[in-house]
Amino acid sequence: MFFPIGDEQVERGHKPIFSYLFLAVNILVFIFEISLDAESLNAFTFSFGAIPSEFLHGHQLYSLVTSLFLHGGWGHLLGNMLFLWVFADNIEATLGNIRFFIFYIAGGIAATLFHGLLNPASDIPLIGASGAISAVLGAYLVYFPHSRIKVLVLILFSSFRVPALAFLGIWIVNQFIAGYGSLSHVAEESAGVAYWAHIGGFVYGIIIGFYTRRIYIPVLSREAAEQDEGYV
Repeated sequence: MFFPIGDEQVERGHKPIFSYLFLAVNILVFIFEISLDAESLNAFTFSFGAIPSEFLHGHQLYSLVTSLFLHGGWGHLLGNMLFLWVFADNIEATLGNIRFFIFYIAGGIAATLFHGLLNPASDIPLIGASGAISAVLGAYLVYFPHSRIKVLVLILFSSFRVPALAFLGIWIVNQFIAGYGSLSHVAEESAGVAYWAHIGGFVYGIIIGFYTRRIYIPVLSREAAEQDEGYV
């Protein structure tokens, strides 16, 4: 097993206010979740998780947003929050606070809708921030393909750095392989991982990344050049 634990930080641009706010809200909601008994937690999940057979028919549309802040266990939460902590701040620094907020929520909604379109009859609630975070990863790949990602390898108890292009490339290929395997029906839901939500969010992030890169990356580069020249 290996995990990203750091990257090359963007030192200019906007402060990552919403990146850390999203992280905090996810943790607080999870603390509330684990305070519930099993019956109450089940009712809470079905009320605020995104159920394809409901939202595709115009019901519980609020769940397209609320589901992004629910998690199914410590591993689910910690994995998502680690990726959010490593990658989101640089995207927010580039896009700006309000644009990042819109991008993140819209990415999560796009990921959920994509999952729903492939599982239209499903009555299983989709929960987790991974769809929105996948959108962040897609934009990161476009914005910073040569950034060095610090990766921890648990089995070796050591870390090393790899280009974002390699790390995220391997990640999305794995999602496609697992997602393709899930098409043998029910496998995706029984495994508890919505791979096609990850893929949908990632593709959304890439599209938005390519559209916005020519607008915001030059601004960030100009700020860096001015800083290097001693301008404030």
